[in-house]
Amino acid sequence: MSPKKGEPVAPPPGRDDYDVRYGETAAVEGWREVGNRAPGNAFKAWELMRTNPCPKEQTERHHQLKFDLAYREYKGERLPQWQIEVTGGGRLWYLVDEDRRRVWLVYAGLGHPKATD
Repeated sequence: MSPKKGEPVAPPPGRDDYDVRYGETAAVEGWREVGNRAPGNAFKAWELMRTNPCPKEQTERHHQLKFDLAYREYKGERLPQWQIEVTGGGRLWYLVDEDRRRVWLVYAGLGHPKATD
């Protein structure tokens, strides 16, 4: 989904930041929903994805997924998949490409992703 007139412009990454991009079309609408319902948490999560997507000290709210979900094949590469809990049920899932300093947002939603059911 392409941005439209009147929609916000995402700033480019800073010098040492990761470039956060949509990795799935559904993540575009999901991100809007998360931003509308929990704007403060969405902003904090966006900052984490830009500056520290893979923290050495993981928490219950920000961690690499486990087992079959820990890595995902994306554009021919196996990338680690992480999660940030933005609300009680809301989640962001993203892939981290360290070589390109890029984060791919692949799921954003206010409910648990179906893959964890």
